[in-house]
Amino acid sequence: MLQTVLGFSQKPQRMTQVFRYPESLPKEKAVASLSKSFKLMLNQGFIKPLSSGILYFKPLTVRSLEKLSDLADVMMSRLNAQKMLFPTLIQDSVLKKTGRWENAGLFKLNDRNSFSYCLGPTHEEVVTLLLSNLHISYRSLPLRFYQISTKFRDEMNPRLGLLRGREFIMKDMYAFDSSEENAKITYEAVCKVYSDFFQLLGVDALKVQGASGDMGGNFSHEFHLASNVGEDVIFYCAKCKTGINAELSSEPEMKCPTCDMHLQKCSAIEVGHAFLLGRRYSEPLQAKFETSNQLFEEYQMGSYGLGLTRILAACVECLSSVDNIRWPLRIAPYYLSLILPKKGSKEESVTPFAEDLSDSLNNINWLSSNVLIDDRTNLTIGKRVQESNSLGIPYVIVVGRSAQEELPRVEVIDMYKNEVSFLTHKETMDFFRSKNVFQSFV
Repeated sequence: MLQTVLGFSQKPQRMTQVFRYPESLPKEKAVASLSKSFKLMLNQGFIKPLSSGILYFKPLTVRSLEKLSDLADVMMSRLNAQKMLFPTLIQDSVLKKTGRWENAGLFKLNDRNSFSYCLGPTHEEVVTLLLSNLHISYRSLPLRFYQISTKFRDEMNPRLGLLRGREFIMKDMYAFDSSEENAKITYEAVCKVYSDFFQLLGVDALKVQGASGDMGGNFSHEFHLASNVGEDVIFYCAKCKTGINAELSSEPEMKCPTCDMHLQKCSAIEVGHAFLLGRRYSEPLQAKFETSNQLFEEYQMGSYGLGLTRILAACVECLSSVDNIRWPLRIAPYYLSLILPKKGSKEESVTPFAEDLSDSLNNINWLSSNVLIDDRTNLTIGKRVQESNSLGIPYVIVVGRSAQEELPRVEVIDMYKNEVSFLTHKETMDFFRSKNVFQSFV
């Protein structure tokens, strides 16, 4: 009902309506210096550079990003985190109180009254300032707030498409606890949820000790995907998937404290970070809660981030072949492409059968709004199958010659497994109803 009111259509999308327009590689960049994800997403029409480190996210990218954001929302609900949106413009006086105004990575600007602001890279100060004006009882703690929004950092060397940009989308969460002990409980809970997030996504994330850097605080952990284009070097245990960033230790013969195995070394892409901040921000911003003794103490804080657009690119980087994008199944832009018969061919008469099949498939819960009809009937079937493959669409149905038989059958292709089946209408429906890889996140 809501989608009807808002004017959204539940019908399958048609390929001729999808705004893609693949891009050629930028002339100023050497092909060898580009990541696989940048080349694939550019060549297949997922992104387009506007300027250095600033990109258009085209419709197919937005579909995958929204699915990733939905998964992040579900995982945040496990932590009873409340969703907010914080201001993008942050006044200089706020960051000066915590000593972060002089950070070289800030985009700074002045308004017409010569007041100074920056575009928010993260929002520790902003959310802490919100609580500094409230008298909150210890009984209301812990408090956990998060947002999914655009962040800005003045990167010295933006490159590799979505892997290192000046403008990106991040899920950031901020936790407020009454004691260091309780803050550690929150910290462990968030790290567990982050590990579950990547497991549900279907990628092997490595949790390693990290440096706190400009963020400050007591200690931190990073989440990485191993990749030869990664800008971090980590030592990790292949068994328990934990380790340490080489920034903290350059010793290659360390042993895992849990498994007693020697740690392996690799390059990796950082996709998430957890910080235990202590009173790093609550003290200078005078953010206090009321204790059981009716006194006031500064909050113990934690800050937790997932780089959603970087996760998208890192998944493409790690899972794809040289020519074909491969997504974690949950975040493929479409789950199914149905290819109509070529115009003017003998099979064109079965087009109504194909249209009926697409509507039926679209009514299957996990396929709803995820069926793409390839109606570019001027192209050969082979060309369209290959294009579906290169876009990373997991399943393809070809309605061709076998659909004209007395018992019509269609060709069902599992692109990721390279498996082909010829199925009737009923068998096709049963095949997709039986799939459970997109079962509930909860």
